[in-house]
Amino acid sequence: MLAAVALGGALGSVARYLAVNGLATWLGRAFPYGTLAVNVVGSFLMGLALALLVQRGLLGEPWRAGLMVGVLGGFTTFSAFAGETLLLAQQRPAVALLNIGLHLTLCLLAVWAGARVAG
Repeated sequence: MLAAVALGGALGSVARYLAVNGLATWLGRAFPYGTLAVNVVGSFLMGLALALLVQRGLLGEPWRAGLMVGVLGGFTTFSAFAGETLLLAQQRPAVALLNIGLHLTLCLLAVWAGARVAG
């Protein structure tokens, strides 16, 4: 099971790195768009996985752990959100509050939407 989590975490972390840096190159670094995007997408996928895989028992424990703890845990990032919000608060407090509000609202809506899509 640890190997599944480790491999999933490596895949999720690499995907996050590519997504965050790609969005920063495309949209700039004035706002942490990449972190917001990976957290919203990861929340949607977590809702989807919870509804499809866990509640219906479609995957065994090693696969669930590899996907949910590994891949999605490596893809999403609360620590980067917290650190980026702290840096924003030091220079632009209103933007920091916007970042907090967007993360909470969009991630909760995304996990709900993922579960709804899964039925």
